[in-house]
Amino acid sequence: MTGTRSEKTLSVCFISPKSYPLFNDSVTSVFGGAEVDAYLLATELAKDDRFAVSIIVADYGQARGEMREGVRIITGVDFRWSMLSNARQLWSAMKMSGADIFFLETASVGVPFASLYCRLKSRGWVYRMASSLESDGTYLARHPILGRMFIRALRRAGRVIAQNEADRRNLLALAGIDSEVIPNGQRIPPVAEKQPGEYILWAGRSEHVKRPDLFLALARRFPNERFVMICQKATGDTRYEDLKETAGGVKNVTFVERVAFRDMDQHFGEAKVLVNTSDSEGFPNAFIQACKNSTAILSLNANPDDFLHRYDCGICCEGDFERAVDSLRRILADGSYMRLGANGRKYAEGRHSISTVIERYKEVFTTVGTADG
Repeated sequence: MTGTRSEKTLSVCFISPKSYPLFNDSVTSVFGGAEVDAYLLATELAKDDRFAVSIIVADYGQARGEMREGVRIITGVDFRWSMLSNARQLWSAMKMSGADIFFLETASVGVPFASLYCRLKSRGWVYRMASSLESDGTYLARHPILGRMFIRALRRAGRVIAQNEADRRNLLALAGIDSEVIPNGQRIPPVAEKQPGEYILWAGRSEHVKRPDLFLALARRFPNERFVMICQKATGDTRYEDLKETAGGVKNVTFVERVAFRDMDQHFGEAKVLVNTSDSEGFPNAFIQACKNSTAILSLNANPDDFLHRYDCGICCEGDFERAVDSLRRILADGSYMRLGANGRKYAEGRHSISTVIERYKEVFTTVGTADG
């Protein structure tokens, strides 16, 4: 429900340095699921006049003082600078935003830093977990010092959001921090009749944890099927060219380096099946993109809250690659990928529409703003 300017406006600032390419698709730099979340939440929240929305992004050479889709764009960091210089710049950007509440997603040094700013300036802040690694102890084990700083910061957050119930339980067990589950939101396109599909799809960044190599191995087992791999170069990936070369050697694979976010629905809609080969995920936006476009999901490992089986919209292979091969062969042969895709569409409509999800966040921001104001 849209408010009026006569009501008190609550100022919310998203801190998401790599989100700018989503606001301006002429910028071709890499982004991930956390950035998609920030972009969709910020632009949807900005439709409500009761909220003034800004986002702190990195310097991509954009003009200062931009407004895009109702969101004020603030340049806050520069990936070419030192950590100390970026800390000063981020502090200045947070102050410039004038925000009552800040929103962050993804564990990094920026989380305790932003938490400190909010504590000293009496501002509220909200954290959203981006991966199961943040709640199951993996991040803490890999980064003992920063991990402890991260956990202490979460204890000071106004609210902590989990992507699924398993992450909520894990964070509570790990650190005694309670959180609430709010589903990822996506813009749901109008219903269109699903065609049989043209190819098997993989979409993501080239991070090792996402195991793009296994998708290529799967493609080799189905020489008569067409496979499409949309794979952005992950930040710091020194083996990306090797991956491209390997993909180029698999005759039935089309390797696509980048697709603008606004064009992704077309690719998901044309696919028979989305394949996910990640070792670990939170709740992949690609799953929702597949579901909303009536595309079945074949996942090697990830199945948050067992939703693939509960809603009969895909198959999880519990880490067994041969099971993935057999499952893909079966659903292609009997055509059941069409049924799985149709079920996925119903699931996405009922749970992941951004227009519904944003109402949960409005309650979160309003509550945190009241508590800290």
